[in-house]
Amino acid sequence: MNWFTNFFSSSIGRKLVMALTGLFLILFLVVHLAGNLQLLLNDGGKAFNIYAHTMTSNIFIKIVGYVNYTMILLHVIWAIWLTRTNKTSRPVGYAVSKNSSTWSSRNMGILGTLILLFLVFHLQGFWYRMHWGPIDTVSYDGEEYRNLYAVVDFAYSHLWYTAIYVISMAILAFHLYHGFGSAFQTLGLNHVKYNPVIKFIGVAFAIIVPALFALIPIVMFLN
Repeated sequence: MNWFTNFFSSSIGRKLVMALTGLFLILFLVVHLAGNLQLLLNDGGKAFNIYAHTMTSNIFIKIVGYVNYTMILLHVIWAIWLTRTNKTSRPVGYAVSKNSSTWSSRNMGILGTLILLFLVFHLQGFWYRMHWGPIDTVSYDGEEYRNLYAVVDFAYSHLWYTAIYVISMAILAFHLYHGFGSAFQTLGLNHVKYNPVIKFIGVAFAIIVPALFALIPIVMFLN
């Protein structure tokens, strides 16, 4: 076990943990987006309420949810550890021109912190309410479901809440812009032949996914 702890406490090991947890969270974003887009269906929230019920009652999905929370914590803890270690080993930064790196790569710590604050805000407003808050029920085909759509609809009826969500998605876009390509590079998938493709996919993902997330509260607010 000594080699295991030595590896994951090394610079390469810490970056590997960041890459793997980051890619897992990227995958989670896609799944989460697919579910949330059902909020835009013109069915009074039926599809979203059934989806939310499945997410909270299926044992496999619940396990994946706990894994996701673990990955978020690991990503945050390792990011703090990596940042502190880098500052300790190199208290004076390299004299590198800003032109050699992107704005998002130089500010990943700030972006990550803002995203973490948004996650706490978001989980308190929805996840906590979903599990322990008083929620009305609605009936579909003779079965009762908690009306989580009404909770979301009420939240996005407020301009301030919608604005916070949209701004947070813009911050997420910058975080993903650097994080996507950096994760592949850490895993050794760095080749002249494939780099343009990875960069294109990364940029497209960083724009499209946050934009679709932001579209949901905007449409619901306007409606």
